[in-house]
Amino acid sequence: MFILCLVGNLGAPVDQWAVGGITLTALMDVERRHGKFKPVIKKAMVELEGAPFKKFASLRDEWAIKNSYYNPGPVQFTGPRANDLNHTLLLELGAKA
Repeated sequence: MFILCLVGNLGAPVDQWAVGGITLTALMDVERRHGKFKPVIKKAMVELEGAPFKKFASLRDEWAIKNSYYNPGPVQFTGPRANDLNHTLLLELGAKA
């Protein structure tokens, strides 16, 4: 059994870190492949009519010329940025970016 481990509260001393885990099978789906059912990680296709892709498409030409990108860094579990939503989710929820 494979387990995906997560560690949180990294700003605290090591003895106060919070550790958790989830089995990889909990993240998987079952699909029929070559006549047999197999556990797979479900594909997530890009929705070409969705707001995140449309935003990307509107900036694609500019990004091809300029070196402009946004990297929010790793997921924040605590601290001032912990409750921020990522840009993709904001666009999916109808925000203007």
